[in-house]
Order: sequence, then structure tokens, then C-alpha cells
Amino acid sequence: MANRVVVTGLGVVAPNGAGISQFTTSLKQGKSGIQHLPLLEDLNFSCQIAGIPTLPSTLIANYFNDLELRNFNSSGITYGVIAGMEAWNDAGLPISPAEAPDWESGTIFGTGTSGIDKFREAIYKVDQLNARRIGSTVVIQTMNSGVSAYLGGKLGLGNQVSTNSAACSTGVESILMCYEKIKSGQALRMLAGSTSDSGPYIWAGFDAMKVCTFKHNHSPTTGSRPMSATASGFVPGSGAGALVLENLRTAQERGAYIYAEVLGGHINSGGQRGGGTMTAPNHTAVQQCIKRALQNAGVNSRELDVINGHLTATMMDSTELKNWSTALDRKGQDFPYINTLKGMTGHCLSAAGSIECVASVLQINEDFLFPNVNCEDLNPEIEACVASDKIPQQCLPMEINLLAKASFGFGDVNACLLLKKYNHDEN
Repeated sequence: MANRVVVTGLGVVAPNGAGISQFTTSLKQGKSGIQHLPLLEDLNFSCQIAGIPTLPSTLIANYFNDLELRNFNSSGITYGVIAGMEAWNDAGLPISPAEAPDWESGTIFGTGTSGIDKFREAIYKVDQLNARRIGSTVVIQTMNSGVSAYLGGKLGLGNQVSTNSAACSTGVESILMCYEKIKSGQALRMLAGSTSDSGPYIWAGFDAMKVCTFKHNHSPTTGSRPMSATASGFVPGSGAGALVLENLRTAQERGAYIYAEVLGGHINSGGQRGGGTMTAPNHTAVQQCIKRALQNAGVNSRELDVINGHLTATMMDSTELKNWSTALDRKGQDFPYINTLKGMTGHCLSAAGSIECVASVLQINEDFLFPNVNCEDLNPEIEACVASDKIPQQCLPMEINLLAKASFGFGDVNACLLLKKYNHDEN
């Protein structure tokens, strides 16, 4: 018999809040973390605004010692370690003693790149014939699995410790991979999540592709406009989100607080066929991903209360809504409520899915629906598909029983996750 999987811990480092308490307040208030960055202006970027977390040195010092911080320059690992360890602490789980790791606990913590600023430092030193002076921590700061290696060592994880990478789908994919690990009995608990570096060397490629907005450099909080008629491209962002997933039985035995239940989901690819490309989705694959996620979770599309969409503030927003409508066979007033975090944070790239999953779990647990920011001028193509009151612009009190969270990434890859309110009477 398959094990049931629940969420027992949350952690986040987001542009609009570092830590669950601050992040939750920002969600309810519709508070933006997008700001103008003079560095991007100095570097002649078209888009000079971004969503970047604010981390006091005192907070970082709670998670890294002085030796670890010496010559340390990997923002993604910093974000991931802080979010991951907050989730672990929030779950009330101990750190394994020095004698032996915890064989039943592991992590799959995703990223797109790691330590790109550290890479830049190393490249310059190598080119200057100073290879021996690049330092002994370059490898762990720049390898993709650096974030999971740091977390595995700090927590003493003895089960699978690895990093996944699937562009914007990375965060949701990591959660589904950890879910399968626990469901099949190969682990009792897993730390799932993803992170993304910040800075110009991450964002320059997107700026060059002209997929980022350039119209709001002097009004940064209005720049990210998902589902808006005046959306002009996404705002880049960064950060990390983390969730502790656990076997329901062990969570109950240790008296853990349960935020929500993971029912299942689906991961697929359009294969860059049927209209799909490296940067555009195969619509049939997106619809199939949603349908199979519902089937895997054992729920009907009519039961779905809320969708937390990908919705990046590009021309693909209306297409995403049409795909949801077709896959669910629901439209207009019959369409579920839908919201997106990106109006407040920008598009946090490989961290987007995990940060948005944390936001989704908080909504389920605390009975609210956070507002869609900056879409007061709803795209007419979207309004023709979905009733406008299903896209709330104010925070609503709402008991959410079933929520779907999806992410669709470069490379024509898709991931969709189903989350359910947990009945605490079972404890």
C-alpha cells in the first residue's frame, strides 16, 4: 500500500520576505519585493528592476559560520541553505549527530546554476595565470549540486542527496520527486525545494532575449504584470523555497504539525514538437500534464478550488489560461479561482516553483487567497476565458480544499502538483 505524504515544514527566502512569517504577511498584503537596481542600469540592461531577497548579515550568520563565509560568493546556495534549514527547523526535526547520518531522510533540492559570481572570480584568476589562488571552495560553490551538498552536510542526511534541474519547472519537479520517494517507502522524509542565484550574470541572457520588461524602470513595483493587458515581459527574480515532505504515519507518531497533504501530480515534456520549442510550450503536452496530474492524484477537475499558475507576464499568459480551461473543461464563472505570485516577486526562475508552492501551502493552511497584483487591466483574451471575479485583486478569506500548482519551463517541460487541506481530526 502506498504511503500518504504530508507537508510538515516550510522555509522561504523570497524578494518580498525572508522567513515564513514575513513572507505570509507580504502575501496577504500584496506586498512587492521588486526594486530598481542601479547596477543593472550601470550595465546598460534594458530591464533595470528585479526581485531580490534582502538578507541581513545577522540572518546569514545564523546558518553559516565565519569559516564557511570566507571567500563565499554563491547567492543561490545562501538562499537555499537558509530556506532549507528553516523548513527543517519548522518541522521540528533534529540535526543528525556527528556519529551517523539519518538514513531515512534526504533532499532533492534543485537549481538552474550555482555560484555564477564565484565562477566569474575563478575564470578571471585562471586567465591571469593564478589558478592556484582560486581557493579550495570553488568546486562546491559552483557545482549544481552544491546546494544539496551543503544541506546534506548541515543536516546529516543519509538518504538521497541530489539536485534536479528543469528550468522554471525545477521546484515543482523536486517536490514530486521527493513525494514519489516517500510514497514508495524509500524514505520517511525528504527536504524538497529549489533555489536561484541573483545578479546580472544570471539575468543578462533573458534581457538579451527581450523577454523582460523595460517599461517600468522608474516604477519597479508595477513592473511585473501577470494576466494584464499591459504586460510587457517578466521581471527577473531570485530566492529559494523549501518544504519538508514526510510519511503521514511518522508525522503523526512524532506529533508534527501538518500543513497540507500532497496528493500527487505529473511531469512531462512536449518534446519540442507540435508547436513546442526551446522557449514555447507544446499546448497538448501542457494540457496532458494537467489531466494526468489530476488522474495521478485521484481527483476530478470539478473538485479543484484554486490554481496557482505559472503566469509570467508575457504573451503566454492567455495561452496558459486557455490550456487550463481546455484541460479542466471549465471556463467563465465555472473556472476555479486562480492567482500568481509573480506580480509581487517577479519570475524567480529555477526557484519560482518552490517559492510558489510554499505560498500555495500557506493559503491552504491559513484559509486565504492572496491577491493578483498589477492586473487591474485584465487581458481581454483572459477575460473571455475566465470570469474576472475568479482572478481576485484583493486578499480573500477562503477555505481551500484542493489546489493545483503548475510550472512550465524552457525546454518545453511541465510539472503539475495537487495539494489538499489536511483533516487534523485524523491526528
